[in-house]
Amino acid sequence: MYKKRDSMEVYRSWLNSLYYDAGTRNELEKIKDSREEIEDRFYRELEFGTAGLRGVIGAGTNRMNVYTVRRATQGLAAYILKQGCRAAGRGVVIAYDSRRMSREFASEAAGVLAANGVRTYLFDEIKPVPLLSFSVRELGAAAGICITASHNPSEYNGYKVYGPDGGQLSSEASAVVCAEISAIEENEEIMTVEISRALASGLLTGVAEEVEDAFFRSVRAVRVWEPKAAKAVSGGFSAEEAGARMLRIVYTPLHGTGSKPVRRILSETGFGNVFIVREQEMPDPLFSTVKYPNPEDEPVFEYALKLAAKTGADLAIATDPDCDRIGVMAADRAGTYRMLTGNQTGYLLTDFILERRKETGTLPLNAFIMTSVVTGRMAAAIAGAYGVEHVEAYTGFRFFAEKIRELDESEGGNSRYIFGFEESYGYLAGTYVRDKDAVCAAMLIAEMAEWHRRNGKTLHEALDCLYRRYGYHMEYTCSMTLKGKTGAQEIKRIMNSLRMNCPSGFGSFDAVAVKDYKSGTRRLVRDPSENASPEKLDFKKSDVIYFELEQDAWFAVRPSGTEPKIKLYFGVKAESGAKAAEQIICLRKSVSDVLDALRR
Repeated sequence: MYKKRDSMEVYRSWLNSLYYDAGTRNELEKIKDSREEIEDRFYRELEFGTAGLRGVIGAGTNRMNVYTVRRATQGLAAYILKQGCRAAGRGVVIAYDSRRMSREFASEAAGVLAANGVRTYLFDEIKPVPLLSFSVRELGAAAGICITASHNPSEYNGYKVYGPDGGQLSSEASAVVCAEISAIEENEEIMTVEISRALASGLLTGVAEEVEDAFFRSVRAVRVWEPKAAKAVSGGFSAEEAGARMLRIVYTPLHGTGSKPVRRILSETGFGNVFIVREQEMPDPLFSTVKYPNPEDEPVFEYALKLAAKTGADLAIATDPDCDRIGVMAADRAGTYRMLTGNQTGYLLTDFILERRKETGTLPLNAFIMTSVVTGRMAAAIAGAYGVEHVEAYTGFRFFAEKIRELDESEGGNSRYIFGFEESYGYLAGTYVRDKDAVCAAMLIAEMAEWHRRNGKTLHEALDCLYRRYGYHMEYTCSMTLKGKTGAQEIKRIMNSLRMNCPSGFGSFDAVAVKDYKSGTRRLVRDPSENASPEKLDFKKSDVIYFELEQDAWFAVRPSGTEPKIKLYFGVKAESGAKAAEQIICLRKSVSDVLDALRR
């Protein structure tokens, strides 16, 4: 931890030290008269949480820059070196996306690792998160780093750390790395070396093309359906077979890493009618055609929908900059493109994968699927219909990875992971990677859309069939952005107020029970027994509150682990789509009223 913790003192030390480059010092000179700006940039060190860093690019301890990257990497290097020479020899794989400073941050990380004697593999161009996760596993590395801020606005960048299993670093390991970072008193202590010297030493190498080829073989291996007439050749499909797949797809990588891998997997699995949104095809750190590159938001499909209408496409898909999330807009019977939520796509994929695997006899008796605690409830109902266990984890695929290790890979684990998803448009089939994989999801969504098309249904009609079978589930997610030091304090105050002044309900939705994952308990709100003890939750503690409500409704709230936001989740179940829509509006309004009262 920096010796001087007063924000103004730390600011002056950065401003006056020749260790920091001229560009950094010039940037800081421009804010010398703004105490508020200095406070925001230096009131804390950028927090190493959710397996890494994420923040606005700029000068300061609370910003993403080469110096915060060096500190994080020095902490990671210390963590690896304490595991011994073998871990250092296994090395670290580094990938990066199309964002501003991503290549520079990746090079800085490689320089610090090499200076510490840790072997490093660095990709030579932008690559998606799932390939980084796979490469860590394939190369037997001790860790991985991906320079990315996912779907955040262009002013952000981030630093994600992965463990030896290819999953984002565990909570326990993150705490150790965080302690190593805090032990660094001054940035000048950090060892680093020029990339040219790292390459010459042999400690730094590229990633062989064979690793990427193995990734695509693994993606193809999780397919659950192909046309009966299809005959695989050389790992893919012949030109004649590609013509048999009539699905027409519009794809946009939103200026990110997905362009090459998504197009490759669709081609290798026989989808020849793929149209690329040229305005968003090339990497662009400014994401100049969108407000911010989030496939959850319908506006990012503006160009894709124009191309879809022109080409008569069945669906349009978009991946975020690091290609771990995917959004879908599918044509209905009238030819109107309507967006599927992350949950809706997840429900459709869950049913499609389980039905096809049951049909082909490849569904294990001990299979399980996974969703986050704030994902909609219909996934559990679908899994139950196929005799498959449903497991919950916290939001974030590092928690999914922990569950896979516990249930599928541990010495006592005998369950088999099949599929998992989050409401935030992340999906993973199979265990070849340990993070969300939009490359694989694009392939499975295309396969699913083609299967339903051949059976006379659009994806929207297929979804309606699920609703008629399991009830009309409807969910809604929103967030409140509260930036800076005061915002962080307000987020804590809201969460504390909900705990201290726990509502007995929200409007017409009475509360049945409250799960407080921070205290690790589930408490009945209207318990007829005064002596009843709260139920213990089988989860590690986390800052999440979940209200079980009457009328099959629920509401959850948690601070974001990567952005200055507090996230709100709503869910209802009704006998019709219209009734569900009415209920979700009422629930949102009632929750808003309660939160407004708590903030006064």
